[in-house]
Amino acid sequence: MSTNATLQPTALERLVIESEIRRLLATYVHNLDFGKIDANADLLAHAKLKVIDTFVSGRDDVAHFLKTNLQYHDDDTPRTWHSVSNVLIEIDTVTTARSVSYFTVHQELSGLPLQPIVTGRYLDTFELHEGAWRFASREVDPRLFGDISRHVATTAENITS
Repeated sequence: MSTNATLQPTALERLVIESEIRRLLATYVHNLDFGKIDANADLLAHAKLKVIDTFVSGRDDVAHFLKTNLQYHDDDTPRTWHSVSNVLIEIDTVTTARSVSYFTVHQELSGLPLQPIVTGRYLDTFELHEGAWRFASREVDPRLFGDISRHVATTAENITS
């Protein structure tokens, strides 16, 4: 592995970095869909999180944000299914990278048939710390909205206005 953080990674290093970043992106949405608040708090413990106009950082604040800003249902999940697509990863150095990706959230509940409820982009930065890649920042940029009344703790009018 390249030893100087300002060096450009080799082709093999690029593949490894991209794989690790894709794993982080997938882990986050799997945790969300299965109601694993603490796992996502750990995943974002060292990141700055921005959701629309709200900024959160630190493990405990991320956990609090996820617990209080999303609705959890009888099965202790938000009853969602996140898809991440159109992932573009830019590797800046052997220790820093960034990505932009699209997300689509589907939800199904009694009285709410399966449907997309929100789409948008994740804007992320990553850093290599003690041999492991982690989120340095995550911006959730929702763009198109359906019925999010059973997903977020606030009303849709507050989020889309």
